[in-house]
Amino acid sequence: MRVAIFSARPYDRAFLEPANREHGHEPTFLEPRLTPRTAVLAEGHEGGAPSSTTTAAALGLTVTHVPRYSPHAVAEHAVGLVLALNRKIHRAHARVREGNFALTGLLGVDLHGRTVGVIGTGAIGEVFARRARTSSASTAPSRRPPTT
Repeated sequence: MRVAIFSARPYDRAFLEPANREHGHEPTFLEPRLTPRTAVLAEGHEGGAPSSTTTAAALGLTVTHVPRYSPHAVAEHAVGLVLALNRKIHRAHARVREGNFALTGLLGVDLHGRTVGVIGTGAIGEVFARRARTSSASTAPSRRPPTT
């Protein structure tokens, strides 16, 4: 199968090329950005609700299925975002770029001793909760009821 890959970075290519070849696919890397006209939706739901393939088809979009993501990669990214927001790293970065080194408004809170809510305790939620507990935070997991 021929596969078109848009806007891939060198670090993406390092993984995508061998993975595609291993499964007999022929990857073609295209520099133009993905547009609605060239869009292919990839739904990756591990226990989540699938997107509406009927709506996508009506819009002329192709839907493929990505059966699994690395729960560690997703959970660690989420933990990183929590830490960045908690410590206001995004705001501090913007200030430093402007030459403003004032600490006013940049004080975060310790996660140590706090409770972190985890909505969804599938593979990703479990890894996220484990990572949160390494910060000495307790977790309050919530499992979504099964869909019928």
